Amino acid sequence: MVNPEKLLIERLAPAFAQVAGTPVDPSTRRGRHADFQCDGALGLARRLGRDAREVAAEVLRRARLDDLCPTARVAGPGFIELDLDPARLGTLLADIAADPRLGVPRADRPETVLVDYSGPNTAKEMHVGHLRSTIIGDAAVRILDWQGHTVLRRNHLGDWGTPFGMLIEHLLDIGEAEAAHELSVGDLTGFYQAARRAFDADEAFREHSRKRVVALQAGDPTTLRLWHVLVAGSKAYFTAVYTRLGVRLTEDDFFGESHYNDRLPSVIRELAEAGLLRESEGAQCVFPAGFTNREGEPLPLIVRKSDGGFNYAATDLAAVRQRVREVGATRLLYVIGAPQREHLEMVFATARSMGWLAAPTRVEHVDFGYVLGDDGRILRTRAGASIKLVDLLDEAVARARAAIAGKNPDLDADTRAAVARAVGIGAVKYGDLSADRRKDYRFDYDRMLAFDGNTAPYLQYARVRSLSILRRAGVGTPDPSVVPIVREPAERELALRLLALPEVIEEVGASLEFHRLTQYLFALATAFTTFFEKCPVVRAEPAIRDSRLTLCDLTARTLALGLDLLGIEAPDRM
Repeated sequence: MVNPEKLLIERLAPAFAQVAGTPVDPSTRRGRHADFQCDGALGLARRLGRDAREVAAEVLRRARLDDLCPTARVAGPGFIELDLDPARLGTLLADIAADPRLGVPRADRPETVLVDYSGPNTAKEMHVGHLRSTIIGDAAVRILDWQGHTVLRRNHLGDWGTPFGMLIEHLLDIGEAEAAHELSVGDLTGFYQAARRAFDADEAFREHSRKRVVALQAGDPTTLRLWHVLVAGSKAYFTAVYTRLGVRLTEDDFFGESHYNDRLPSVIRELAEAGLLRESEGAQCVFPAGFTNREGEPLPLIVRKSDGGFNYAATDLAAVRQRVREVGATRLLYVIGAPQREHLEMVFATARSMGWLAAPTRVEHVDFGYVLGDDGRILRTRAGASIKLVDLLDEAVARARAAIAGKNPDLDADTRAAVARAVGIGAVKYGDLSADRRKDYRFDYDRMLAFDGNTAPYLQYARVRSLSILRRAGVGTPDPSVVPIVREPAERELALRLLALPEVIEEVGASLEFHRLTQYLFALATAFTTFFEKCPVVRAEPAIRDSRLTLCDLTARTLALGLDLLGIEAPDRM
């Protein structure tokens, strides 16, 4: 399946090469005064020392465009303006209408892609700080999976280390049954805070906690069993949150720090054998080239602390090695906030020095900024605490329920509740993904839940509107033999937007810049709104009616697919 822009490039590139005597990028893009505009003649003319309009005209004479753009013309200082033939445009639309994948091809060279995302800490509730990693990671998983890659999800839980001494001691103090109850109802913050208070206030408790850490690391059976109680309760809570949020993470994807414990000694041994390990103030460190502190001194990556305990850098290195050697991943994605950039770069640099990250394997830090409040600071409660993720979602759903209350009085209570969940949680996800992930963004319920502008409710409602037209016409699925007739400007703009989907998916799968997909979907929904206002469907003459019903159906399917790739539900009614 070929999209129009690629078709044009295939036709223009040989003509440019003939004129230039060497391959030339036609530089084709959507145009303001035509469907597409080719700017390549301008740069080529400067290179050849010729008039740009003459070069453009020669390219047109050599290009095979009669069946695709019969009215292709030279404009301005040397642009080539290209309008697709209406009949060919209709044929291309019919092709994607008959394709369950809407023209989006599977990857030519599928990879094994491992996505590391979310990463909450055991015995702590998920808060707004986990929102972006979870949402962005889920979108990456969905798009790469749709492209045909083998996608492995990894939730790198913080489930090991010093804090578990005090947590296990607190569990023993209150009793296993009570602890299990607190964890099962999601009161992880209360459990953790009570343990911390006891640790800070009671010297005996502190001493027991320290001994418990030693017992845990030594594999004491009783301590390990109690540790499993903590981890199991936390996993059940995390799973409930992921289900609520509508992301694909399950318990099968949980690979905590403890998963790599047995591999840590061999990581240290391999680093030492490679001559990378050095002692610094009693700790064992790697000093990757190019990393320095403010004084210009080499910056250490501490893998083993002076007390003999392994640092989390050792766990990160063990994870990289295992993911490449044992899992066979060729593309590793770490969906982790921008503040961790230096640490990750040092880990990756060390892994490359060890040969664990060698071509064709590559690793990417899918970084992101902060979620901000109205005051431009990191989003928190009025008391300054982190906002619990479930509270944020509850608020979004409650506001969505109020926003849709008067839109469709015929909806029953269960359907209205389901729509409120889809709209509320979809608004939160879209508000995040529609921003450039590398930048901070302001969290604003009113903006996210608006039914106009670049929001999830606007896109969801555009799809519902397209489906309602099909229902009014008494059509479930339009006649697959219909070749759309594209005559009106609004039809043409909608058609071109629909045909651009494959290119957008390909770009986003490579860049993981999800705001480019949201921009596309918003432009598509806007084009459909103009089409809806200017092109009658149900009352049109039969041939035009059938053609426009196909456009409505394609719009509904494309919006549904695009939203699903972002992890957003698309309700049939609102």
